[in-house]
Amino acid sequence: MSVTDRCNFRCQYCMPAEGLAWLERAEVLTFEEIARVVAVCASMGVGDVRLTGGEPLVRRGFPKLAAMLAHTEGVDDLSVTTNGFLLERDAEALVSAGINRFNVSVDSLQRDRFYALTRRDALPQVLRGLDALARFPEAFPIKVNAVALRGFTEEEVLPFAELARRSPYEVRFIEYMPLDADHAWTREQVLTGEEIRAAIEAVHPLEPLPREPGATARVYRFADGAGRIGFINPVSEPFCGDCNRIRLTADGRLRTCLFSLNETDLRGPMRAGADDDALEEIIRDAVWRKELKHNVGEPGFIQPARTMSAIGG
Repeated sequence: MSVTDRCNFRCQYCMPAEGLAWLERAEVLTFEEIARVVAVCASMGVGDVRLTGGEPLVRRGFPKLAAMLAHTEGVDDLSVTTNGFLLERDAEALVSAGINRFNVSVDSLQRDRFYALTRRDALPQVLRGLDALARFPEAFPIKVNAVALRGFTEEEVLPFAELARRSPYEVRFIEYMPLDADHAWTREQVLTGEEIRAAIEAVHPLEPLPREPGATARVYRFADGAGRIGFINPVSEPFCGDCNRIRLTADGRLRTCLFSLNETDLRGPMRAGADDDALEEIIRDAVWRKELKHNVGEPGFIQPARTMSAIGG
């Protein structure tokens, strides 16, 4: 669930340097509307809820929303994906609110390269945020996500592997997907998970762990037991066949695939007075029409108009 389309970074694979036109405040779902959708979905069997953005921590009062959702009957797992810039401020409040899993996006461990990709000189603050979060055992395992770009990430692979070996973080590499604002993505820019895994294995042998149905990551442990590392390969190894995810944008549109070309409006019916039964029927009808696959890299693929930050990636 995206709680805002706003972000304090301008990552090259997501947003132009000048940013995007933000949604008006009235267009964004209120906390109560988000909580209502979560409650309806939970009553239908959705037990895992992930909060995203934009950057979710820029949403005013975000820990309050987290606490509202953590107490929703049927929600077993409440997680957040963040760029980590505000974690130093909010880690304790978010853990106290009931968030039990964190994904923190860190695309480089070198300050100048981090700046080049995110257009923000923020790596020291992000790392301090990770340290602040690591003080809370209930937040583990903490996952550190890096988007893999050919011509950039090769230099980052072994430093990230060493981070996974010496820290409590599970590092995960995510293949670059066609969700950039400039619509300039090409298959040649994708550094595949298999290539990254091979580079790590040449130095540190890896052993695969079982993959649960619906999981996005293929996770490995280091053969000597010093940590784990994961690969999310939606381009080279699509996992559409057992995908069980749906997404809600900050303005209340239900998307049944990250690359959906069609959306289902939930905000309109809610504000028009639809009851929970009607809302459930709308959601079920949308899910029955969930795409069979995303078709990335295939002839005829059409990139969605919304970027990753507007979708809730």
